Amino acid sequence: MGREGVPVIDMQKVEGLGEELVKACEEWGCFRIVNHGICPDLMAEMKAVAASLFDLSEEIKRQTVDTRPGKGYIGRNTVSPFFEGFSIDDVSSPGEFCDRLDVSSHQRYIKALRDFAGLFGRKLMEGSGLGGDLFDDGWCCQLRINKYHYCPESVGLAGAHLHSDSSFVTILQDDENVNGLELVDKLSGEFIPVDYVPGTLVVNVGDIGKIWSNGRYYNAKHRIWCFEPKTRYSIALFVSGPTDKKIEAPSKFVDSEHPRLYVPIDAEEYRRVRYSTETRTVDALDLFRTTA
Repeated sequence: MGREGVPVIDMQKVEGLGEELVKACEEWGCFRIVNHGICPDLMAEMKAVAASLFDLSEEIKRQTVDTRPGKGYIGRNTVSPFFEGFSIDDVSSPGEFCDRLDVSSHQRYIKALRDFAGLFGRKLMEGSGLGGDLFDDGWCCQLRINKYHYCPESVGLAGAHLHSDSSFVTILQDDENVNGLELVDKLSGEFIPVDYVPGTLVVNVGDIGKIWSNGRYYNAKHRIWCFEPKTRYSIALFVSGPTDKKIEAPSKFVDSEHPRLYVPIDAEEYRRVRYSTETRTVDALDLFRTTA
């Protein structure tokens, strides 16, 4: 039997917060965060903005299409017929993307997510016995806005197929009205629902997080499943990696019992490899093992 319910972690906890976050990254790879510092009104405003973007005409939306895979506007296709998305690849300067759609940049929401990511990274470092900022200003972050066009025919099918994220962590504002996120339990291999909890954000550990932790963190495989014919929205910040250096496990995580598992890797290069090899899950990591 799979375990029931992912952890819910309070970011206002004073004692042992870092250790609790590290434990959740290792044992679950997916958990919910309460008291994250983003006000409910701002979250509701951003969801309304997301809905309005998808209501734009196809002609306007396609003005943001990018030749690079996974960037700009992502239309519905035969592989993902119920999914539609927008990706702002450099959240530090979303102006051009927003100008093309004639909407405001909503920098307050992006700043609030980045502030939370910064706090989360610092607490991970503390819980690992390390110091400093993990996700500093030099880290690349991608904002993804998603819409799932669920209908009676989509019930019992995947809105997003099973995958792990290519990021270090993904911070997700999911839909308060429509569940669907499911996690593969690390222990049993069974699917566990990650149902909505009011006022929370979801954190997923991705492949880069597993590389940095020298295999300690669980890069959670997950999917979005359709249970009812209702439109579902979600907004995700992918915290990928630094733009000026490669990711590798700190020396504290490497010893005779825990040899280095992965070569240093550029986060953007890793994402390109995932797209070019069409690997949705952890399989791409094998290409970067120290012993191929």
